[in-house]
Amino acid sequence: MTRSVVILGFPGVQAMDIVGPHDVFTGAGLHLAAQPQLGGYDVSLVALDSGPVRTLTGLEFFASAAPEPGTAIDTVIIPGGFGTEAVRGDRAVIEWIRAVAPNTRRMVSVCSGAFLLAEAGLLDGCRATTHWASAEHMAREFPSVVVDPEPIFIRSSERVWTAAGVTAGIDLALSLVEEDHGTELAQTVARWLVLPLRRPGGQTQFAAPVWMPRAKREPIRDVQQLIEAEPGGAHSIPELARAAAMSPRHFTRTFTAEVGEPPSIYVERVRTDAARRQLTETDDTVTAIAARCGFGSAETLRRSFIRRVGVSPDQYRKTFA
Repeated sequence: MTRSVVILGFPGVQAMDIVGPHDVFTGAGLHLAAQPQLGGYDVSLVALDSGPVRTLTGLEFFASAAPEPGTAIDTVIIPGGFGTEAVRGDRAVIEWIRAVAPNTRRMVSVCSGAFLLAEAGLLDGCRATTHWASAEHMAREFPSVVVDPEPIFIRSSERVWTAAGVTAGIDLALSLVEEDHGTELAQTVARWLVLPLRRPGGQTQFAAPVWMPRAKREPIRDVQQLIEAEPGGAHSIPELARAAAMSPRHFTRTFTAEVGEPPSIYVERVRTDAARRQLTETDDTVTAIAARCGFGSAETLRRSFIRRVGVSPDQYRKTFA
């Protein structure tokens, strides 16, 4: 059985979001051609109006006409890019996504393509991911979606997958090929593309956010700046509450409401990001970095790093130093 893979094109799309999954599925199809009984993949780029699709960087692709709703499709891929914001206001595109979903085995988004799935109502009540830089925006826009900025990709529901930014679309496409035809074929395609089948660190986005959520109330913002200026400080709840001129209980409640997470979690996140930078920018030992960033011991840093980043500090340094 040949599986149809349909990639939606639109103005301002991210080129890699198209090319990455396209090359994975077509590459798998080429390897499957020697075993026609296993089927293959029929991959197409489509748009509601056939013709040239201009990407954000000026590269153009030619898209054929999108299948009519009711057509049986194996996999629909919704790429991202800066053009997604304009497409969200195009009701014809959103209605097409909503209409083809019931007859599609897998609905897949890459990067900010998750916004289009959410706009179509396909992520309501689901956990989803997107590019880390868009996660906060998506969480605000779609409170019914549980947005997780950490994973490379997530199976958001029985038939919906969401992937993080740009090259994460390749990771997800390889995983879908593996689901369809097994690890050996997925590994063969990955080798052909000179990629690991699974990244070091598993399913975690390595790109460290350069932002932290900012509170509206000045005392809470001041506490955030205090933590970020000195990640290795004690930063106990009583001390932070004193800095905000609040009782510990009121401070914890207010901080969580303003920032979106408790003070202790925020402190750990700031410390982990500080350690992450020092691991790549210095040759200091993990023990020294752990002490400087407020973890106390290398083992505490290691546990936090594995929980938040997905790899040990040593593995992270080897990959990104």
